[in-house]
Amino acid sequence: MSGTLLASLLIAVAVMLGFVAILRMDTAKGQVEERLEEYGAFGTALDADGPAERTLLRRSWPALSRLLSRFGLGMSLARALARADVPLTAAEYAIVILCLGMLGFVLGSLRLGPAFGLVLAMALGFLPILYVRIVYNRRRRALTEQLPDVLTLLVSGLRAGHGIMQAMGLIVEKLPAPASKEFGRVIRAVEFGLPVHRALTEMSERLAVDDLDLVVTAINIQYEMGGNLARTLETIGSTVRDRIYMLGQIRAMTAQQRLTGYLLAAFPAVLAVLILLLNPSYISQLWQPGWVRILPVAAVTLQIVGTLIIRRIVNIEV
Repeated sequence: MSGTLLASLLIAVAVMLGFVAILRMDTAKGQVEERLEEYGAFGTALDADGPAERTLLRRSWPALSRLLSRFGLGMSLARALARADVPLTAAEYAIVILCLGMLGFVLGSLRLGPAFGLVLAMALGFLPILYVRIVYNRRRRALTEQLPDVLTLLVSGLRAGHGIMQAMGLIVEKLPAPASKEFGRVIRAVEFGLPVHRALTEMSERLAVDDLDLVVTAINIQYEMGGNLARTLETIGSTVRDRIYMLGQIRAMTAQQRLTGYLLAAFPAVLAVLILLLNPSYISQLWQPGWVRILPVAAVTLQIVGTLIIRRIVNIEV
């Protein structure tokens, strides 16, 4: 590794550490107020975005948060972080993306020029977005698989004479995360004075799980109209179990196709990196001025389109 490259890497790491240090010192609100707002203690109307998302947007770096909101990115980033349960605010998340993008641009520019630096910056900047998406999908799948147990505990608690809050307390005691954590948030929000239907609705909107929406809708209807909630939840539980079974069967039957899609998507990128490391002068001809630059752009575009088509084919909804 050359001295210039090592120095640039050390500078980039120092800048990132400096951002993290300033980040922890710059807090716009006290911890007590942040926690109260997260559980819905402030505000009386049910906004389009829940208190957890608003907290993740405004809790630190107020100037950057306002800038993100002005471009329409603040609330979408905060919503993605809240769904994935990543302990970062929208501003912190944006800073991580910018730092990784700067690091990629510096390393790529020193290695093969600004064009490759821009490509590497986009690749590294996309890594936090990909990480949050993967964490959210895993968390959503785990919560879906826990729903039959959630419904069983709710039905058992209701038939034993408990109220809906006591039944949700059984979920917090008996089940692991994410179900226990999410219903624990609902219980704490109600303890702070939030209505039950509002706390459940905000949990459903935050997680965006179809089966959970069905459960929350049934509970809210019973809250407004009355009725045999235990029998309704038992019916929903049977439907959810059948749906989860069908999803498992579909995933098993499409496993080979999904693996083929992943390999086809990864192979060109891995091959390009290997050629770049073994013989940089050979692949650098693609970055020469002229029409030849169209080739890598077209290749990447077609690769992305092919990957999306394969994912669309094997993504069978139930």
